[in-house]
Amino acid sequence: MDIRYSANQKDFKRYDTEEIRREFLIERLFVPDDVTAVYSHVDRIVTMGAMPVKGTLRLDQNLDCRANFGVDYFLERRELGIINIGGVGIVITDGTEYVLNRLEGLYVSMRTKEVSFRAADPADPPKFYCCSTPAHKPCPTTAIPFDKAIHRDLGALETSNARTINQYVHPDVLETCQLSMGCTILKPGSVWNTMPAHTHERRMEVYLYFDIPEDNVVFHLMGEPGETRHVVMCNEQAIISPSWSIHAGCGTCNYAFIWAMAGENKEFDDMDVLAPNALR
Repeated sequence: MDIRYSANQKDFKRYDTEEIRREFLIERLFVPDDVTAVYSHVDRIVTMGAMPVKGTLRLDQNLDCRANFGVDYFLERRELGIINIGGVGIVITDGTEYVLNRLEGLYVSMRTKEVSFRAADPADPPKFYCCSTPAHKPCPTTAIPFDKAIHRDLGALETSNARTINQYVHPDVLETCQLSMGCTILKPGSVWNTMPAHTHERRMEVYLYFDIPEDNVVFHLMGEPGETRHVVMCNEQAIISPSWSIHAGCGTCNYAFIWAMAGENKEFDDMDVLAPNALR
């Protein structure tokens, strides 16, 4: 497991390209027949990728829960959100099986002792994107089919940001302690996400960009509004965004991304919106 420590906005101003990528970018999440994990001390979120092909994978197989979290099992004091961006897969939680098609999700309760993954078809393996945050009570484990998510159309083709926000782990869909997750899909002809940009002092966020065609990229924007930086990102890479940072991007074509939030509240619209001409 890769452990990342918090970075403040004053030091960030002095980071060069390599330092920014090393501190915030998660370059390889999905490794065949393995589970990857990045533990960020920004709100103590854990970002994971599980890609079962031939066998069954355990969520905690690379975590060393006692050493890294001080617990006997990973979800002893945590909750977990999962969204599948690959082929059909199966998630098993304490003996109960959930079949997740592409773009279907699952919320897993605190105190779930065993979580594992396997593929329905090794020729088309699933890619389970997982985010976990500290929790204070168990909330019901809940499957989230795509049609159960909340779908919100925002933006316009005229401003190159027509997109649908699909809210999976959201207070109007299910109960959680602090975790929120969803998937934004840009329409053909649109390339800007989350523009106008914003910050939310009360929450952090992690973006996973996917469905980026080969040889295309996304220029992810981060940093304080008055002094922004960009990170060039490829398909199925993720990036950590502290509360003081904007988080927006522009691609060389349309794409999709999963956002996961942790922090003081779960209000999706609790944000400080910035006019584009206020950015520097």
